[in-house]
Amino acid sequence: MSDTETTERPSHFVRPDVKGFLDLLNGLARPEMSAMSLSEARASFNAMQAFAEADPRPLAVIRDLSCPGPAGEIPLRLYDSRETRDPGPVVMFFHGGGFVIGDLDSHHNLCTEIAAELDLPVVAVHYRLAPEHPFPAAPDDCEAASRWIAASPQALGRTITGLIPMGDSAGGNLTIVITQALMEQPAAAPVVLQVPIYPLSDERPDHQSFQDFAEGYLLNADAMGWFGRSYGAQRGSKRAFPIHGDHANMPPTVLVTAGLDPIRDSGRVYGAQLMLAGSDVVFLEMKGTIHGFTQLRKAIPSGQHDMQRIFAAIRLLLA
Repeated sequence: MSDTETTERPSHFVRPDVKGFLDLLNGLARPEMSAMSLSEARASFNAMQAFAEADPRPLAVIRDLSCPGPAGEIPLRLYDSRETRDPGPVVMFFHGGGFVIGDLDSHHNLCTEIAAELDLPVVAVHYRLAPEHPFPAAPDDCEAASRWIAASPQALGRTITGLIPMGDSAGGNLTIVITQALMEQPAAAPVVLQVPIYPLSDERPDHQSFQDFAEGYLLNADAMGWFGRSYGAQRGSKRAFPIHGDHANMPPTVLVTAGLDPIRDSGRVYGAQLMLAGSDVVFLEMKGTIHGFTQLRKAIPSGQHDMQRIFAAIRLLLA
């Protein structure tokens, strides 16, 4: 390389509303999550959603309930645009947050949006969080909740004919893990579709997206490292990293990634394995946006259009 040559970081397309949000966020003096106490980190995450997320949609039914789990009662929340409905599928929603943060309230507005737009009941699951409850507490709870929902029409007031696991980030990982478990050992109702949104599927440390978006795009390397250490996932385990599971017998999949996401390539790798195995996949990569866009629709209005693309894909595969 000559003295006049320089190495430059590659440029990436960034939507104008995403750039505005990132400029605001990166201009704030805020500590890394790993430097906070657990309660501070969790409160900070929920405060971000309250500031940046779109308003909740009005629904006929929003009801808290619970189900038995391997370590006690699992908190659930039922959403539905109708008081009563004919037998049909239910969306099982698993929230994101690196297996460490997030709860029913952090993803409440998003769940109302899903229920309203799909006109399907949604059951959100609050699984046990790390580091108090490391791997495999989260998948154990989510699987138990899914099996209970499939077999509990009286508790729900609805007869469930199919399950649609869906979730973002850590919840996207859990979506795939639970779908694989329920395809291997079916519940009282079959899995008819899965919707992992910017999921982590593998433990590879060398994805190009890790390098390109490690800093400055909301989810950063420090947070990912903290989440990973807290969760303590077992390398090579399909219940931790579902890339190691069976891809040949999966239900139809709507797989979503974000173009500026450090774990983007982990989602791409999973999608490629599904396609190579012959599974039906609609792959949507939302160009120019960041990890977490589904919950930033007030700060990043283009995220609402992204959600409409996801809903259209779900309707297509359900039809």
